[in-house]
Amino acid sequence: MKFPPFKEIILFENDDLIVVNKPPFLSSLDDRDGGEINLLRLAKQYVADAQICHRLDKETSGAIIIAKNPEAYRFVSMQFEHREVSKIYHAIINGSHQFDDLLVDLPILNLGNKNVAISKQDGKAAQTYFKSLVFFKHHTLVECKPITGRMHQIRIHLASQRAAIAGDEMYGGQPVMLSDIKRGYKLGKDQEELPIMKRFALHAKEVSFKINPGTEISVHAPYPKDFATLLKLLDKFDR
Repeated sequence: MKFPPFKEIILFENDDLIVVNKPPFLSSLDDRDGGEINLLRLAKQYVADAQICHRLDKETSGAIIIAKNPEAYRFVSMQFEHREVSKIYHAIINGSHQFDDLLVDLPILNLGNKNVAISKQDGKAAQTYFKSLVFFKHHTLVECKPITGRMHQIRIHLASQRAAIAGDEMYGGQPVMLSDIKRGYKLGKDQEELPIMKRFALHAKEVSFKINPGTEISVHAPYPKDFATLLKLLDKFDR
C-alpha cells in the first residue's frame, strides 16, 4: 500500500516534537515479521533519533506524537504516565445510541497476540467517556475520551454497550454497505458489494499535551478520506 510522504502528514512540528496524522493501514511500529513500512521507519528517515510516544492500531487513523530526541521522549512519556495527555477519538458505531458523557469503567485483560477481554477479576483498570455527536437512523458518530490507555480500549468498551464500531468485526461491528442505507440501491449482475469503509471507523481526532513545562497545545487531525466519505453518505442516506 502506498502512503503519503512523511512531510505531508505532519500536523505540528517544533525542535523537539512532531504530531502527525497517521494514515489508516500504517502500523505505528514494526510488526513481528518486520517486513513492511511503518510510521517509526518513516519518522526515522525524517529524524534519525525519532521515537513514537504512543501507539494507534494499524487500522486506526489520526493524531500521534513523535519525539525527535530522547529528552523529548522522556518528557512526553512522563505526561502519559501521569495521565496528563488528553486524547479524543471519533467513532462511527452501529445503531442509534444516546451517550451523554457516559463513563464505561470496565477492567481489560491483555490475553496476548493482540487479543483482550473484559475481566473484573484479572483485568487492569480502564475508563472511557463517550458522548454522542451526530445521530443517523442506524448509526451514531461518537466522541470517545479514554482516561487510561489499554489495548483496544475504546473498541471493547463500545462493544460492551452493544454499540460496536462499524466494521470492527473482532468486536461484533458490522461494516456499512451502501445497499443498507440507500433505498433502491442494486448491484449489477455478478458484482460483489464492498463496504463503504474497508476498516473499522475509528479516528484519533485530537491530542492535547505540553510541549514544554509552560505551554500546552491541542492538535486536531482532519478525517481521512474514507471516514469523511462514510459520514457524508450516512448524512445523505441514513438520516
